[in-house]
Amino acid sequence: MIRWHRIREKPVASSEDIFEGGAKLPLVEDFFSIQGEGFNTGKPAYFIRLGGCDIGCEWCDTKFAWDKDLHPLVDVETIVERAASYPARSVVVTGGEPFSYPLDLLCSQLSHRGIRMYVETSGVFPLSGEWDWISLSPKQHHPPLDEYYEEANELKVIIRSRNEFEWAETLALKVQCKCCLFLQPEWSVFDEIIPVIVEYVKSHPHWNISLQTQKFMNIP
Repeated sequence: MIRWHRIREKPVASSEDIFEGGAKLPLVEDFFSIQGEGFNTGKPAYFIRLGGCDIGCEWCDTKFAWDKDLHPLVDVETIVERAASYPARSVVVTGGEPFSYPLDLLCSQLSHRGIRMYVETSGVFPLSGEWDWISLSPKQHHPPLDEYYEEANELKVIIRSRNEFEWAETLALKVQCKCCLFLQPEWSVFDEIIPVIVEYVKSHPHWNISLQTQKFMNIP
């Protein structure tokens, strides 16, 4: 049975120094599940969702995580203890936008426990911490910092319409050759866009297709 923790305590007021250099983070929820997207699809992992995102994608399926002030600050030690209590030695940090906060301390404590660290990011804020896998999912209206093109292990471009393929190709030219390339249909237009993506990947085989398999499996 999948268990997760959605924090329901009274929200803590936000300030620039209350995060204590990353010792406290606005935690939306954390739970043990299966990675549903990208290169690591199908692998068990503990998910840590942080609150706060200023990008504002209209199709975002985690809008409840946008406002960091709605979510309580939780000690990194508490988050790591919970992650370490599950059998999978992998953690996926997601959001919101995780790099809204310094994540060096979180990474060092997870690493000390022998846990592999994966992060999902739009790349709009400076990179912090040391990661085993960086999944870069850029947004056209708020492009990533250049440093992410060097560091990304995976480029995952969300596709809603045909006119976004050209943009995806410009991104593919910027990442390193070792970076895995994925096109992912936006869920709300899945039925209309997936045939288009299939045909595109068949004629552009440097791309792979990523699906939100967690939604088909009905898991968080």
